[in-house]
Amino acid sequence: MRDDASGVGYGLVPETRGLVAAARRALGERPRVRGQLDECARRLDEPLRVALAGQLKAGKSTLLNALVGQDIAPTDATECTRLVTWYRNGTAPRVTAFSLDGARADVVVRRGRGAEGLPGAHGLTFDLSALRWNAPAPREVDHLAVEWPSAELAQTTIIDTPGISSLSREVSARTSRLLTPGGPGPALPPADAVLYLLRRLDAADVDFLERIGAGPSASTGAPQSFSGPLGVVGVVSRADEIGAGRIDALHSARDVAARFATELERTGLCQSVIPVAGLLAFAAATLRQREYDAFEALAAIPVDELTAALLSADRFAHPDLPLPLPVPAELRAHLTARFGLFGIRLAVTLIRLGVRGSQALAAELSSRSGLDELRTVLDVQFAQRADELKAHSALTALARILTANPGSAADALLPRVRTLLADVHGFAELRLLAHLRSDELPLPPDDLAELNRLIGGTGVAPTLRLGLSAHTDLATQRDAALAAVQKWRARARHPLADQFTASACLTAARSAEGLLDILHEPPTTPFPALRRPGR
Repeated sequence: MRDDASGVGYGLVPETRGLVAAARRALGERPRVRGQLDECARRLDEPLRVALAGQLKAGKSTLLNALVGQDIAPTDATECTRLVTWYRNGTAPRVTAFSLDGARADVVVRRGRGAEGLPGAHGLTFDLSALRWNAPAPREVDHLAVEWPSAELAQTTIIDTPGISSLSREVSARTSRLLTPGGPGPALPPADAVLYLLRRLDAADVDFLERIGAGPSASTGAPQSFSGPLGVVGVVSRADEIGAGRIDALHSARDVAARFATELERTGLCQSVIPVAGLLAFAAATLRQREYDAFEALAAIPVDELTAALLSADRFAHPDLPLPLPVPAELRAHLTARFGLFGIRLAVTLIRLGVRGSQALAAELSSRSGLDELRTVLDVQFAQRADELKAHSALTALARILTANPGSAADALLPRVRTLLADVHGFAELRLLAHLRSDELPLPPDDLAELNRLIGGTGVAPTLRLGLSAHTDLATQRDAALAAVQKWRARARHPLADQFTASACLTAARSAEGLLDILHEPPTTPFPALRRPGR
């Protein structure tokens, strides 16, 4: 049974479909419930849904643009940043406003212009001032839906949410209603996973992360830790600002991320914490030749002179610098808004070190922004486990629906749904990954690395779990999986192992057993001999 690219499936998606179908047969006479169950079934076939959350001005829209590699999300403080916005793949760019009662209106999209004909630093603006609703009277906008041709959005629907620390309670409440379980709103959790952006780690962040991952157990009947989205990755956003824009800013940000990771991962609130300079990542993804030419011209200036000009953003963009620069003031202001001082310093340094051409510079800037590392984590934690995350959302919703509609034959389904939420091995792997980066397991470093790899921490393909080459033959893979089962079951039985360590070792052993289950011997029965007619 294979549900995902790992090959270590447990029939989770088919069983979830079966449970939803059984609930629909038992509760189908109730139109509202039937609609909720139909949505559960549809979600299993749709792209994974990932929400971007965090406090005000955390850089969510900028990171979204960087991940998609296109300028599709407004980043300036306008009315649209106060709304939940859904970004989906579409055949043509289109932005639609929706009201609470389902009415819709097309939104005019405007693109600002920057220096020397370049696109503006703040990209697109969604104009909500003159909406034409397909309804008799004007409505209040509840959320926006953006359709945009994008390979990234074809795989993942991204939900951009307002800041949780907004001065307006209603604006912050929109994000709470969307992501925190057990509250009012649709039965199906809108997001399967969450990217939570941090600029600092304070009580508001911890409180919101706790509410994302837990909710009133009465809402599902399941343990609290299974109520919200199963995948949560933290991002130390605007990482370049931590080091005041210095060339070593990301080193400082990495230290901060490590501290946040230690604090958050011990509680299981985040599976990983990654530092990312979102502004630089987006600028690198959309670097233009004219911008590269400007950096090349700046790289020719003596180091001391350019350092003096880059003391502050205002100074660098000022038209009357004491020492003239070979880049016009308007273009310097554009570079400051697009790349920040950190990005300008880094780009100039890379060119001085021999990086040539806009494509090569863009690749170097992207790598140093932290975006490549984040993409790797998202691939391992989210994309390769998309079926498990979507099934978790559907099962959570089904538990809520069954609990809210007792007194039918569907009641018999609830124990199985609760068992799946509590016992499915893929969920156990994800929860264990949330703890492994702490120092709680008293195992040697090599064993910790093997444990992390075996439960899918570096990828879910069998060869990645086993630490083997992608071209390793099946027999060798089976031998390695069997050895892993024996090793980790023995570790779990060690008399000095505490309960958590023993449980972690058993999880690793079960992962190896799952590998053995799918790395079975190929059929060896020969084809029946062909006989001539009449014989």
